[in-house]
Amino acid sequence: MTVTPQQLATIPKDSFAAALTKNVVAMLVWLVLNGINSSMVGTFLKHSFFHEEPRYIMFISMVINDAIQLSLVTALYVVSYVFFKIHASVCCLLVMVAVLTTRCTPLILAGMAVERYGAICHPLHYSQVCTVTRTLRLIGTILLLSASMPLTDLFVTLATKPLSLFHSSIFCDHSILFSGQSIYLKNLVFDTVFLSFVFFTLFYTYCKMVLVARAASGDLLSVKRARNTVLLHVVQLLLCMLAFVVPSMQAPLIQLFPQYSLEIRYINFLLVYIIPRFLSPMIYGFRDEKFRKYWI
Repeated sequence: MTVTPQQLATIPKDSFAAALTKNVVAMLVWLVLNGINSSMVGTFLKHSFFHEEPRYIMFISMVINDAIQLSLVTALYVVSYVFFKIHASVCCLLVMVAVLTTRCTPLILAGMAVERYGAICHPLHYSQVCTVTRTLRLIGTILLLSASMPLTDLFVTLATKPLSLFHSSIFCDHSILFSGQSIYLKNLVFDTVFLSFVFFTLFYTYCKMVLVARAASGDLLSVKRARNTVLLHVVQLLLCMLAFVVPSMQAPLIQLFPQYSLEIRYINFLLVYIIPRFLSPMIYGFRDEKFRKYWI
């Protein structure tokens, strides 16, 4: 749902104490999560044997993606309080990278699930199929696919809006910068198709691992761990889907409860961008014995 200039003009503002509290909380969460993420990246870089395992390469790409996304959305959140409006060209860069990282997350989850599926269901061919080179190529492909969304938004806007838009100051929001029914419908179709693909991939790999676990007579523990990891990826995907569902629900909720509009926006900010970021450290940082040993 697009935010109109008229709606923007009616956006209420927090009291100084409320705004300070919300921004301090946002910054503290950012510091804690980025501290955890930085320590994980440092652990990965410090120990070269992690560089030879596709699962850890995929994991660290997820951690870096989460760190960039969290930093951008936190910056946008704080900027919306401090400056309210910023230069549209700066907003464009921030929003496009934020959209890129948001779209990357589900695809990386699918890649990690397929890697676990290969390790458990096809162990004899795993080392030939899941190589470091192919993993890096997959990450590059994910970046290209994810970048197609913000780039097409930009191209459509350049073709339909005056260039003066990018020389003005605006409230930095995707629906304000990239407005228009065609962009909304394009994103709706793309999100539906690619989220369905990711969900099917996770569902398929999980079911296959369940079948392997039932038939396994050897290392049943590793099979169960891989299966539970994919199940956690499903939970991550559901949380990631909030980024696509919640924005369309926010406007109707604000219309129903206008007196709580600021609280609704803040809760959505926490649900969509903060809570899902806690899962990546839990899945590999705490559950993976090998990584946990060197991380601690």
